[in-house]
Amino acid sequence: MAVDDAWYSGDRHRLSSLYRAQATRERKWRLWGRRKQGDTRPDHRLHVPLAGDIAATSADLLFADMPKITVEDAATQARLDDLADRGRLQSLCLGAAEQAAALSGVYLRTTWDRDVADYPLITSVQPDQAIPEFRFGMLRSVLFWRELPSQHTDREVWRHIEAHEPGYVRHALYLGTRNNLGRLMSLVDHTETHGLVDSLDAAGDGQTISTGIQQLTASYVPNMLPNRLHRTAPIGRSDYAAPIHDLFDSLDETWTSWMRDIRLARARLIVPDAYLRDNGPGQGATFDGEAEVWAGLKIPPNEGGTGITLAQFKIRVAEHKATAESLVTQAAQSAGYSPSSLGLDSDGQPVTATEVDDRFRRSRTTRTKKAGHWRHALAEQLHVQLLLDRALFGSRVTPQRPTVEFGSGVAESMQSVGTTLDLLARAGAVSTATKVKVLHPEWDDTAVKAEVALILAETGASAPDPVGAFPL
Repeated sequence: MAVDDAWYSGDRHRLSSLYRAQATRERKWRLWGRRKQGDTRPDHRLHVPLAGDIAATSADLLFADMPKITVEDAATQARLDDLADRGRLQSLCLGAAEQAAALSGVYLRTTWDRDVADYPLITSVQPDQAIPEFRFGMLRSVLFWRELPSQHTDREVWRHIEAHEPGYVRHALYLGTRNNLGRLMSLVDHTETHGLVDSLDAAGDGQTISTGIQQLTASYVPNMLPNRLHRTAPIGRSDYAAPIHDLFDSLDETWTSWMRDIRLARARLIVPDAYLRDNGPGQGATFDGEAEVWAGLKIPPNEGGTGITLAQFKIRVAEHKATAESLVTQAAQSAGYSPSSLGLDSDGQPVTATEVDDRFRRSRTTRTKKAGHWRHALAEQLHVQLLLDRALFGSRVTPQRPTVEFGSGVAESMQSVGTTLDLLARAGAVSTATKVKVLHPEWDDTAVKAEVALILAETGASAPDPVGAFPL
């Protein structure tokens, strides 16, 4: 996860620190491990944030359009919609899905804080801050931890431990060092955990909070399964776990080489020494790296007509571009996405839904796989949110486990939809109600009937026949 996180961050300093700490052989051939600590030479290495683009693409495919979340009871549906809107569920899912793609998975946690909101909150927790316990591939309990600001010296490390179990949430505070958990402290010893004391069970052990429900208040969302490095483990795998770190490094090296060609190809003038600016006796001649003079030659200024010579190297644009595009294409395919999802193989021209489906087929397959994992975890925590809303905040709706349905992910243009409906109408193969449903799939039956009535009234199709019926 540390390696995936360094690439996902896009921070060249973190990449350099990561690979400088690797073995000598690994450090020598990696672009980001070649410089030594304390090297004062200008660092011309460039980083292409492809890892971040892949993770963002994964999140966009899943939650750019929010999945449909429904329950049978109307009052419960209204409360669920209100909680999703007030809790900014779509923004939460977008961020969590991006982090899951980079770090192999993410945890959804339902919690509450009456000082922040008067309803339960669904939050996300990073996988490198969790210690899970699985049973038969199902999450049984999980321990979340976070480091708190030091109150005295930088050497001490305060850690807040939050353990989620069915029916309970346990909190603990430890004071230790970077490599040691340390000793157990009271929750009142740190300002970050002091507010939890009032929520603890009165007759408990000073660490436990009863949730009032039997469901686990946390769910795990694996990015993809199985994990190829740990085949028997139920933890997910990152989009970079092909692995494609080598392709990331090669792409950065290609981009760095391309920019090096540009630096070296700046036009320079080769002139005799006499043409350089003299700084005075014993002071020599100065050289400005940005000047259009490259070097001086030990020749007379008018000998053989070679007083001034232009030097400009060739920039290998086509070679570098082709190499970079090939690396991006291979990285996208290894991560499970179509190159078009990352902006390749697209000429900017309008395309039909069928052409979009063909171009994005691999991305849609990956999206469908990930949606299956998200569907279960999201439904679990939305159900928990409704249960806690009733148990702790006095909601009167009947908690139900919602159904989460992801759409097709392909948005057909209005022009294409209109053409299709026009051809079907000419063939007499579609009713007005069906046309309205196709144009507005999000409408319910009441809205569709009202729109159909307006269309028939405007076109006169609903008027009675003034001639009447003729006998056959």
